[in-house]
Amino acid sequence: MKPLHMSNGSLELLKWLALVLMTGDHVNKYLFNGTIDWLFTAGRLCLPIFVFVLAYNLARPGVFERGAYPRTMKRMALFSAAASVPYIALGGLGGGWWPLNVMFTLLVITATLNQVQRGDIGNLVAAGLLLLLGGSVVEYWWPAIILGVAVWSYCKRPTWIAAVVALLALATLWFINRNLWALAVLPLLLVASRLDLPMPRLRWVFYTYYPLHLAVLWLIRIPMSKAGYLFL
Repeated sequence: MKPLHMSNGSLELLKWLALVLMTGDHVNKYLFNGTIDWLFTAGRLCLPIFVFVLAYNLARPGVFERGAYPRTMKRMALFSAAASVPYIALGGLGGGWWPLNVMFTLLVITATLNQVQRGDIGNLVAAGLLLLLGGSVVEYWWPAIILGVAVWSYCKRPTWIAAVVALLALATLWFINRNLWALAVLPLLLVASRLDLPMPRLRWVFYTYYPLHLAVLWLIRIPMSKAGYLFL
């Protein structure tokens, strides 16, 4: 199969698009109780885009050897923990905390791939345990983790098996989203692969924006709640 090539500019464009769609989705969820259907629908593309960009970057040649996996995990652990405060305060979670926010999802994907990359039997078993246990406590559950592993595998060495598993993982997101709009990421990725835009890479923006925008939504809801608005 032909390998998928994405320019750095296209990857940045995808991240910005996902950031905008995520913001709209969260505004709809946390301020309008999910009543704006088109924002919810558009928001179903966020997770697949973020997972694709992460997996694509981790699959680049030499990334593992340069120690990018543990560095990425440390950053994700820091910012996912910071995001947990407003994320939990915004409510709508089982038991007050479950599932863990989506940055934890990306962290589990990275940790799983880190073990897979090491390659021996013990590390592969550890990867399987991370997938099973991690997928049970994070947003988008096992389909998101499997999607990340499949996309990473395809970017490393394109095979029909990896492509089919990625497609099935996208379709399985129906159980969480109750629609198949996650599949709309496929034509989007195809278009992005044909573009080569000169966009600067702003790595830390995407890490810091996630907890900050949740904190802003939390603060906005405080006076709204006092004014009598009901949430979730």
